[in-house]
Amino acid sequence: MALWSSTQLFTSKVPRKILFMFTLSLSVTYLFYSLMSCYNSLQFPLQENYAYQGRLVTDDPTFVTLREKLYSVSPGLTEYTEATARFTAVSTARDDEQRTVEWIRTQASPTKSVVYYQQQQQQQPEKEEKARQEFSTTDSELGVNCTSDYGEKKLPQAIIIGVKKGGTRALLEALRVHPDVRAVGNEPHFFDRNYEKGLDWYRELMPSTLEGQITMEKTPSYFVTSHAPKRIHSMARDIKLIIVVRNPVTRAISDYTQTLSKKPEIPTFEVLAFKNRTLGLIDASWSALRIGIYALHLETWMQYFPLSQMHFVSGERLIVDPAGEMAKVQDFLGLKRIVTDKHFYFNKTKGFPCLKKPEDSSMPRCLGKSKGRTHPKIDPDVIRRLHKFYKPFNMMFYQMTGQNFEWELEAEHEHKSAQD
Repeated sequence: MALWSSTQLFTSKVPRKILFMFTLSLSVTYLFYSLMSCYNSLQFPLQENYAYQGRLVTDDPTFVTLREKLYSVSPGLTEYTEATARFTAVSTARDDEQRTVEWIRTQASPTKSVVYYQQQQQQQPEKEEKARQEFSTTDSELGVNCTSDYGEKKLPQAIIIGVKKGGTRALLEALRVHPDVRAVGNEPHFFDRNYEKGLDWYRELMPSTLEGQITMEKTPSYFVTSHAPKRIHSMARDIKLIIVVRNPVTRAISDYTQTLSKKPEIPTFEVLAFKNRTLGLIDASWSALRIGIYALHLETWMQYFPLSQMHFVSGERLIVDPAGEMAKVQDFLGLKRIVTDKHFYFNKTKGFPCLKKPEDSSMPRCLGKSKGRTHPKIDPDVIRRLHKFYKPFNMMFYQMTGQNFEWELEAEHEHKSAQD
């Protein structure tokens, strides 16, 4: 009775509006805590949907990066990783992220994103194998020096500038076996015939190279082109130059043999070599003979480049000891000695070495029919006179390069053979 009386007294003194507000506050508080108790079940499916939306965005093929291709990353794994990253950005608490992952794993019916990820994981071994075949470099590719579309086209860091019929093609093909050398197959003739087309045109001719690879080209006519040294120097002062030289008399005969195969109607070698054979006047203006005056042409190059940036290859030694000459060339270019004697096989029919891959049992790869032609028989007296003509120029060339190519010994041997 007393309790009822006190309650009645309290309610009579407290305004009904205040009592109503108090009751409403209690109700709102109760509702708030009720919502918080089921927060997890409301939150996680919503965030998982964010993850799924993130995966759909990355389905766009433009999101596949070069790094993903090079390292053969599974597209499904990449997309799942990107979705998780997007989800992490949405989530504001680390424990929420962990609970979300747990929710994905424990759901009885996986969502589309989880099913997609599982399917991609099952397909991952096949895709990795396909990617490996697409981007790996095989021994076969190294032999022909093929490179994927990745890389950058650069101006050459080294050029084989001469000489014609000295063995430049053999040298270039041997260098192309090296995995760190990328070279143009055809002769660009940029610095002597196509200079007006500009460096951008020249660069586009070059193959794409990766980091650590050297871009090269060969055009033997550069060595005898008077304006080539200045033009090359203006492009790259630190470029490396390779010159393959050969006994100038043998080189001239080889040059003539090549021309004869294309123009059988030309005069004989003896007629072209002399202005007046009776007087013994050599026609040094004939290109086949003029090219062999190496000292004259080298003098022009030395006005722009020091000898430290030039390497002279003996055409004769390139035939009898290709591995030895290749070792020197690789050292000059700063390359590891990968091309060795295992890469060469001497073809007795052609009279010069052919390339082969040491691990391959297939037939060696030789130069084309235009190489190793049989020289026409030349009057021994003409050969002797030409050796005499070239001797002072050869001596000057030896002094300029600091190398003795011993072409005079070959001349003496030929003279003795003729007498026998």
